[in-house]
Amino acid sequence: MSRLDKEEQEILDAFDTGDLKLSPDSEDRKLRHQQYAEAMFKKDARINIRLSSKDLRVLQKKALAEGIPYQTLVASILHKYVEGRLHEDR
Repeated sequence: MSRLDKEEQEILDAFDTGDLKLSPDSEDRKLRHQQYAEAMFKKDARINIRLSSKDLRVLQKKALAEGIPYQTLVASILHKYVEGRLHEDR
């Protein structure tokens, strides 16, 4: 069985005791993520892209941290960009 860190254990304890509360924007967030999921399932085109192996490894690590396949992460990034919701920091 995996060991939990202090923060994870506090969250689990709060869940077990029923002390967790929904955030005020939880419905908006839920709707937004449902829309993301729907957009991800409407895959009707395929692309091939060449990346550096370093960039691919970083994408894979970030996807793993998010708990999603790296292809889904890449598709999400591209979707956000074309929707105007992803901007380069300068």
